[in-house]
Amino acid sequence: MPATQPRVLTGPFRRALILESPDKTLDDHLRRIGIEPVRPDSTPNTDDLVRILEKDPYDLIFKRSRVQITERVLKAAPQLAAVMLCCIGDDSVDKEACAKHGVLVTNDPVSNARSVVELAFGEILCMSRRVFHAVDETNDNSFLKSKAQRYEIAGKTLGIFGLGNIGKQVARTAELLGMKVAFYDNRPVAREVGELLGWTFAPTLGDLFADSDIVTAHVSAFDYANRSNLNVITYDDFARMSENREDSPRIFVNLARGNIHSSEDLLRAANEGHIRQAMVDVFPSEPRNADDPWVNPYAENPNIFATPHIGAATHEAQPRIARHVAGTTNLLSNYGTLRNCVFEPKHTIGFDAGSFDHVISVVHSTERGTKKALDDAIYAAGASNLMSAHRDFDRYKIAYDIVAIDKPLSEDQLSELVCEATRLSGDSIAIRSIRQVTVQR
Repeated sequence: MPATQPRVLTGPFRRALILESPDKTLDDHLRRIGIEPVRPDSTPNTDDLVRILEKDPYDLIFKRSRVQITERVLKAAPQLAAVMLCCIGDDSVDKEACAKHGVLVTNDPVSNARSVVELAFGEILCMSRRVFHAVDETNDNSFLKSKAQRYEIAGKTLGIFGLGNIGKQVARTAELLGMKVAFYDNRPVAREVGELLGWTFAPTLGDLFADSDIVTAHVSAFDYANRSNLNVITYDDFARMSENREDSPRIFVNLARGNIHSSEDLLRAANEGHIRQAMVDVFPSEPRNADDPWVNPYAENPNIFATPHIGAATHEAQPRIARHVAGTTNLLSNYGTLRNCVFEPKHTIGFDAGSFDHVISVVHSTERGTKKALDDAIYAAGASNLMSAHRDFDRYKIAYDIVAIDKPLSEDQLSELVCEATRLSGDSIAIRSIRQVTVQR
């Protein structure tokens, strides 16, 4: 599909491609709102995914964290309206390309929190008592009962990198277990909230490591200002954990993103004794499925333990994610309402329902004139703007508009809207996608 052609879509969503095996209950939720789910037999690579999309049209793609959504994939799917992520992480999606093509991207930032928090403390407790070492020794027929480097966590300082939804729950749980809480987060509001709750703010990430017995990371691939968190934790940060911390467990846990530090830096810090034990659930490179070749970069170090990205892999979290993502889909499909959009997290754009019968939703450039073209088209069609919502996604130079109207626009009127937006803005792709829905009651 040429990039200059907008996606002109009609009606609620009808067909969805389900990848990477999100919970089966998702299919039932989708069918109840009129969407037919299709699941391939295996997780496709890019070539396979392109062939699937070129063969059959899909309104939506549901996926977890491995399958890559690229420019090539988007060009193969001219009907695609949105990528619905059944997880928090969005780094498997080329968001710039999605913005260019008018494809929305949503995630679920809330449903897996409890599972991640429990895993974090399970790992912290096991490492603070050197349980993993004890199991290996006992399996080797050694009965080594010793207090060496075994600690209670009560009274210890837990340093939390990232005071978001999960980070705050980790902090509250730590307090219940008798721990002191320190945190580092470069968002001014997060700092204010943390300090109001009585937690100690670390001025720098290095200070957090220096002042903590245990550090756990809960950050995204990008920070609040859309700056990359790639290798944001350095060897120097890890090394500070041994400052004035001789009688301390000196534990690091990463359940966030595999690329927030390099494997080389963590290995060096562990080999030199700055970090006594570490556990990671995420990696700089992860296989697409269980059959793909993969090498654990930490396998040779007996003090760094690894799990295969299982933070949200529980019987409880996966159905919650399915239910939440289906709710997001229903709002978008039937009302145009957009929530959990990764272009601008934590903002809901639109409305659940109301005394209106038709909705137009538009993804367009932020060039001057595009919104005017939408308003003018509605007026020229003799329709009334009953209510509307608008949001700019400045980083991606696009905006989302949703308008409830009392009568639908014809295909010719929608085409005129696209042409007028191009004329007024001077942007050849002023309108990226446009969808008109008759509200189902």
